[in-house]
Amino acid sequence: MTMPSALIRLQTPDDYAALAELNERAFGPGRFARTAYRVREGAMRDARLNFCADLYGEIIGSVDFTPVAIGGVSGALLLGPLIIADDHKNQGHGLRLMLDGLGRARELDYRLVILVGDLPYYARAGFGATPLDHIVFPGPVDPARILHVELVPGALEAYRGLVRGIPIQSPPLKCVRKSVKRFSDKTHDKTKS
Repeated sequence: MTMPSALIRLQTPDDYAALAELNERAFGPGRFARTAYRVREGAMRDARLNFCADLYGEIIGSVDFTPVAIGGVSGALLLGPLIIADDHKNQGHGLRLMLDGLGRARELDYRLVILVGDLPYYARAGFGATPLDHIVFPGPVDPARILHVELVPGALEAYRGLVRGIPIQSPPLKCVRKSVKRFSDKTHDKTKS
């Protein structure tokens, strides 16, 4: 019997409630304490890199890629969380989400993708072990579980050090002076306010 194939598409604001529920079911409240979650917290999101697996209108999986700086060098991404609903695991949806995301990241000129995870699972998408102490997270992480894939050959050498999420920055506030027309019964008067 052939399993139905989910549509891999970009996440939209309409998906956020279903994605939050999927995340809660997969990781529970403990996710907030994980180091990778803490790196993503308060970091900007690149909406062009957050995908979901949609099966007949139901969100059954998702993956996010968060822009990070490593040792102060930008151009890298942190993959995660990768979530597949329990009743849809082992059907290839996670691999398809990762491969589509990595392809898009390459098109957008990102150079490196890192994650914290199990090598046997992520090796299918091209991830390999990162040399010990090459990339460091700002909290407890088993260094043997820090994996990477180069989107540009040799990119790993440019990234060495502490992983930090790139903070969300508010656009600078501009003070705009406008000319306002004030009307009276008989005259038009331009004043600045």
